[in-house]
Amino acid sequence: MTDEHGHEHYASPRSRRARSEFELRTMALEALLVERGLASTDAIDKYVEYVEKRLGPHHGARVVARAWVDPAFRARLLDDGTAAAAELGIGGIEGARVRVVANGPDVHNLVVCTLCSCYPWSLLGAPPLWYKSFAYRSRAVAEPRAVLREFGVELGPDVEVRVWDSTSETRYLVLPERPAGTDGWTEEALAALVSRDAMIGAGRAGSAC
Repeated sequence: MTDEHGHEHYASPRSRRARSEFELRTMALEALLVERGLASTDAIDKYVEYVEKRLGPHHGARVVARAWVDPAFRARLLDDGTAAAAELGIGGIEGARVRVVANGPDVHNLVVCTLCSCYPWSLLGAPPLWYKSFAYRSRAVAEPRAVLREFGVELGPDVEVRVWDSTSETRYLVLPERPAGTDGWTEEALAALVSRDAMIGAGRAGSAC
């Protein structure tokens, strides 16, 4: 099964087949929980709303956009990611002890959790299935350039690749490079260029074109 990047190592629920299987399993689990009195449909709906509105990559994108336009905030973000995110009202247990690493012309950062799927939920939402897969967790460490190439990120031989292993103690967020041609853009417009994959390091911020 391939995902939207065209490779078969990291099946994504966004592919049509995977999405169908995922939704069917979710519906079956919800029905079972309700039938056994372990949860109500209202409680489940509230949780889904919480995940969609209070968590998610749109929060991380706001942080990145602010760092692009505000050098002082960028410095604070790289010094203490958790405190800087809190300045924008973003926080939570899964966002505690966040370390932010910045991409640049000579370095590209990639985040992995080799033990499980530790992830800054408050900034990025739920981790994608490929992030939790054994293939990604093992190959991102052993051959990160090959993995990045499969995600469409081609790096020159002079670019250093740094792989960061997230744990329950420290979770990582990549600050991608700001796309060229975005001078004068608003934070809202800039945030729209920032994808979840770019904040994991498996992608780049979108083009300004």
